[in-house]
Amino acid sequence: MTRYECPLHGAGVDPARLIGRRVRQVMAAWYRYDGQYTAEPIDLWLIDDLDEVFHLTTGSDWCLMVDDHAPHSGYDMDVYGIVEVAPWTRGSPFVPHAGEPVTAVHERFDADTGRIGLEIVFPTGSVTYGGWRGDLHLVDRSPK
Repeated sequence: MTRYECPLHGAGVDPARLIGRRVRQVMAAWYRYDGQYTAEPIDLWLIDDLDEVFHLTTGSDWCLMVDDHAPHSGYDMDVYGIVEVAPWTRGSPFVPHAGEPVTAVHERFDADTGRIGLEIVFPTGSVTYGGWRGDLHLVDRSPK
């Protein structure tokens, strides 16, 4: 295993491929149970201006996975809740950067887990993506 690989899921897609591309659409999967949604999405898909898909999620071993799997449909888990998949147009940290080119991508790694953090940089700021105890966390680091 190299430092770039998740022990269980491999290296995935190189997120540096986003450099020079523009995020055109953001899709997200949200878990809903008993009428309550998770604070953060459980899956995220960035679709760029070339219609390439970058799927961002956490692995079962808490690594951050980046692959090219297209958004899936939502699904019902009966008594365990529902997963809903839809465009994320309000409240997404990517909305302020829609249509801007990605200027850099920075990754953070842990020797045991593999990729644990990702920062996507735009001309007007950046969005950090990381995992905490298996959950996704996204933060807009743009100047206010």
